[in-house]
Parts: sequence; structure tokens; C-alpha cells
Amino acid sequence: MQRLADQILTHAEGLPEGAPLAAKCLLHLGSRAGVDQALSRLAERGQLIRAGRGVYLRPIKSRFGTRAPSVEQAVEALASQRGEVIVPTGATEANTLGLTTQVPVRSVYLTSGRSRTLSLGNQLVDLRHAPRWQLALGKRPAGRAVRALAWLGPAQAEPALKLLKQKLPAAVFDELVTAAPQFPTWLARSVGKAAHG
Repeated sequence: MQRLADQILTHAEGLPEGAPLAAKCLLHLGSRAGVDQALSRLAERGQLIRAGRGVYLRPIKSRFGTRAPSVEQAVEALASQRGEVIVPTGATEANTLGLTTQVPVRSVYLTSGRSRTLSLGNQLVDLRHAPRWQLALGKRPAGRAVRALAWLGPAQAEPALKLLKQKLPAAVFDELVTAAPQFPTWLARSVGKAAHG
């Protein structure tokens, strides 16, 4: 019979590089304690990367050796595995939309799940629980605008919305206006003014 660690590695090799492995998904191979120990041993040997509590990633192999998957790859895979919405923070979105020149130093994402920190090689990624209204439009351009506006806050929302109304396609801005009832009062009011102004 194949050892548990070998069975887990065989299972991992059937997944795309960078895909997350959770102990809960491997319980068909052995007991929870056995699976946890085997995952821990595989991480110590460098055959898996421990990204966080109960989350392991299959490393990416190249001619230069193995490395952790990119932050975007790992976050995307985790979101699909856990059924969470995970999106960049408002600071990142504001920079992408040209509303600020500040570039976030740390990798921070907003999530519908619990707050936690992932470790990808030398890089730490913060996942912060966010209110539903910031995640409602997901990764769509209107969702990016919502998170950027939330980060900018009430004082800067109206000037930013004037700029967004010029920059964004009309359909995207209309989606933002349609979603306004989900937003806090200050943001809904600012979106309404921009729509009719």
C-alpha cells in the first residue's frame, strides 16, 4: 500500500501548479491527524508550500528550481477552492483607476471569509474580511470603483466620482449607479449626485 505522503503527492500532482490543497479535501486518503502530519512533513521537505493554517500549495517547478506561485495565482485558487470572494483592496484599485499615485507596499486583499495571513515563500499576504457592499460587484470594473471609493472615503468620493464618470464606459458607471442602494449612505448620496450632475 502506498504511504499517505506519497498518496497526497500523487493527488497534488494531478492539480495545476500553484493549486491549494486543504486537509479537509484529503480525508478520503486517511485520518485527519494522519493527513495533517503528512502535509506538514511534505512542507518541511519542500514538496509542498504551507501558505497558512490548513492550506498548502503545490509549488511551481521551473528549470531554476521550485518557487511559490504568484500572489494572484494563489489568491485566485484559494477563492475558488473555498468559495470566497477575494479581491484587491481599495488602495490597489484606486491606483489602478488612476485616482491615486500611492502604490501599496504590502499585498492585501479583501475577502468574504475570515481575516488571515497567507505565507507564500518570503511574501506575506493579508486577507481582510470586508463588508458585503465592498465585494458585491466582485472583480468587475464597477466593483473596482466601489472599493477605490470606499478607500478614498467621504471627503474624496465626489471629486473621484466626477473623474470616474469621464473615465469609465457608460455601462460600467450605470452598473455603479444601479448598485448604489447597497452602499453606505455617504457613498450612495455621492453616486447619486454624480449620476445626475
